[in-house]
Amino acid sequence: MATITILNGPNLNLLGKREPEIYGHATLADVEALCRDKCSALGHEAAFFQSNAEHELIDAIHAARETSAAIVINPGAFTHTSIALRDALSAFDGPIAEVHISNVHAREEFRHKSYISGIATAVICGAGIAGYGFGIETVAAKL
Repeated sequence: MATITILNGPNLNLLGKREPEIYGHATLADVEALCRDKCSALGHEAAFFQSNAEHELIDAIHAARETSAAIVINPGAFTHTSIALRDALSAFDGPIAEVHISNVHAREEFRHKSYISGIATAVICGAGIAGYGFGIETVAAKL
């Protein structure tokens, strides 16, 4: 049994409340339940962390180096701005899935650039919260 860390960036604590026409009505608790069930079904354990602070996400990635075999991350807006987050993920030895609830390529142009995609094992976007399950399946298959 391996631990898969699921990380969520800024504003994902507002899932179900913030722009439901884009992100749907599921909450972060719903995402965690989906991930816990998917990890369990695959024989793995899920660990969760959400923060609106870049440095806290970096610290969580550093901690995952010692505790987790894989990472599934929805970096939120940090996807498009954070070289520091990319550098932290680059130092992680396991598979990484980048997940976005909406199809970022069908939205504003500034959302089309990801600093994370180039180092991710997989990128899943536009599948709603089911994308987290796809990300878990992908990284678990690489373990």
